[in-house]
Amino acid sequence: MPSGALFFFRTALAPFLIRARLDALASRPPLRDDPAAMTHGERVLVARHSAFQAILLTENAAGMRTLRFGAGGHSQSVIKVDDPRHLELPYARVLPACLAFVRNPLRVLIVGLGGGTIPRFLHSHFPQMRIDVVELDQEVLNVAREHCGFEEDERMRVSVDDGRDFIEASAGGYDIIILDCFDAETIPPHLATLEFLHRVRRTLSPGGMVVANIWGRASNPLYAHMLLTYRAAFADVYVFDVPQPGTKLFVGLPAKREMSREEVIATAREICRRHQFGYDLSASIAGFRDAALETARGGSVLRD
Repeated sequence: MPSGALFFFRTALAPFLIRARLDALASRPPLRDDPAAMTHGERVLVARHSAFQAILLTENAAGMRTLRFGAGGHSQSVIKVDDPRHLELPYARVLPACLAFVRNPLRVLIVGLGGGTIPRFLHSHFPQMRIDVVELDQEVLNVAREHCGFEEDERMRVSVDDGRDFIEASAGGYDIIILDCFDAETIPPHLATLEFLHRVRRTLSPGGMVVANIWGRASNPLYAHMLLTYRAAFADVYVFDVPQPGTKLFVGLPAKREMSREEVIATAREICRRHQFGYDLSASIAGFRDAALETARGGSVLRD
C-alpha cells in the first residue's frame, strides 16, 4: 500500500484504534504512584494510566524530573521544578531560535503541554506574552500542576481539548502556534494533514508563524509526506535540525520571508542577550535551511 494511502487508512481507522487503546488501558490494573520504586535508574514519582496513555514521571539524583508516556517511551519533558527558565531537551533549547521570525510575539498557542517546560520558559522570559495551551489529556495537566511546577495565571491558560478542535473553533490572531503534540509513538494523524495546517495558517496573525516538532527522516516513515504537506500549506517553510535524538523543527510562514543561517544565528544571539536566556542559543542551532532545498522524494501531501 502506498505511504499516502497508508496514512489515509490509519486516519480513517483512528477512532477504532483509539477505542482499542482505551479498552486495553481499562483492562490493566491501576498503577499506583510509588516514590520507592525505581526505573531508568531514577525514582518513580508518578506511574498511572490516564484515559489515553500510561504516564510515568521520574526524578534523578540531581532533582531533574522526566515525563514519559509509558516506561519505554521517549522523554517528553525534562523539568527543573524550581527553575522555569531551564531547558534540558535539545529540541526545547533550539525552539526559541524560531523567534528570529517573529520578534515581538504577544499571543502564543501551544498544542501539547507535556511537563510544561516550554510554556514556563516563555512565560518567565516574556512578561508581555499571553500563552494559551491545549492539552488533550487531563491527567497530563494534573501531573504538570502537581509535580512539575506548572501554574496558570492571567497570562497563561490551559484548555483540555483536542488541538484540532480548539484551533478550528479559535478566532485566531496568534503570533506563534507551537505544535508539540506527540503521543507515545507519533504525531496524531489528524494533526498532520493539509486541511489541519490550512486551519492553523488561518489562525495565525499576518506576520505569525507555526513551529512544529517533527521526528526526523531516520525514524519517521512519513517525513517526506510531512515535508511536502507543510510546503503546500505555507508560503515559506524552514527546517531546524536537532542533533539528538534526530528530530526537526519545521517553521511555517504565511508570507515569504528569506532568512539565511547567518541571519538566524545573529538574531538568536541578540534574543539570547536581550532576554537573558542563560545559555548560548546560537550554539544550539546545528543546522538550518530552507525546506525547498530538502528532498521529498516518494512523498505525497497528507489529506484528511
